[in-house]
Amino acid sequence: MPNVQEPHLHLEIAHVLFMDVVGYSKLLVNEQREIMQQLNQLVRKTGQFQTSEATGKLISTASKELSAPSAPHGGAQRTGRSD
Repeated sequence: MPNVQEPHLHLEIAHVLFMDVVGYSKLLVNEQREIMQQLNQLVRKTGQFQTSEATGKLISTASKELSAPSAPHGGAQRTGRSD
């Protein structure tokens, strides 16, 4: 059997940010929308998010059920608060 070489693989470590808004499902739809807008604005204002986005190293997925921005290794940052 001939020796098959695998293509060169480039592996990276990424950080994934998952957030849970306590009481979210009990809010009215317009309140849920406002909370998600505030959360997205907060995350987008961080330096790491802006740097990763500018360099094309950001994968961002947000939905009603999930907000999962991802940044390369070293991009983790605490952005929330607990009341």
